Amino acid sequence: MKKIEAVIKPFKIEEVKDALAEAGITGMTVSEVKGYGRQAGHTELYRGAEYVVDFIPKVKVEVVVKADDVDSVIEKIMNAARTGKIGDGKIFVTDVERVIRIRTGEEDEEAI
Repeated sequence: MKKIEAVIKPFKIEEVKDALAEAGITGMTVSEVKGYGRQAGHTELYRGAEYVVDFIPKVKVEVVVKADDVDSVIEKIMNAARTGKIGDGKIFVTDVERVIRIRTGEEDEEAI
């Protein structure tokens, strides 16, 4: 099993959610996060004073999938989240050793 974490632009979350539903993903975790990469921060004006916004708002989507499904899920996320402009985000894939569904005690692939 693999955990896929995608950090994307907030306005793309509905498209990504719909794409993952089409791929048969039945559950995900979504968090509002802030960060920066090459996009860095930007300057804004508030009541006549300039200030630097160091962290850009993003959304992090986390899903755990069977190892065989990783490439297709990544492709769905990329196609749905891509704008072609800087700041589209990143996808991270890590190994998941064990999953347990608390309610039933099911484990691993049966628990996802």
